[in-house]
Amino acid sequence: MSEAFLEHVNFTVSDPARTASLLHDWFGWHVRWKGPSIHDGETYHVGNSSSYVALYAPGKADSSNGARDARDNTYQTRGGLNHIAVVVNDLDATEEKIKASGFTTHNHADYEPGRRFYFRDADNIEFEVVSYS
Repeated sequence: MSEAFLEHVNFTVSDPARTASLLHDWFGWHVRWKGPSIHDGETYHVGNSSSYVALYAPGKADSSNGARDARDNTYQTRGGLNHIAVVVNDLDATEEKIKASGFTTHNHADYEPGRRFYFRDADNIEFEVVSYS
């Protein structure tokens, strides 16, 4: 029996095409699929051959879609997304790409067994970028 693995995570963004482009620039991920989805929305699947993130945007205003004010503390919200962690080979080069896109990195740390930093994207989604190299 094979070991279980995480295939994808689905979250809501304001512009799936823009977020997909940034994920490609930062991490080298590609669009595996894109198309229409629930509530007249649009979804992009962006990742590699074994896993991806599903970037969803609703097509019409719906107050029940789970949108949160950017000031919400997701660590206090049950079911809230705390952060997405991405492993890279070259932490410094990846950080430069993220900064060049206009985002500010923070909470840098060297720890056993690697190094990491965090940043928030245009939708206030927190990313942790880590390297074990």
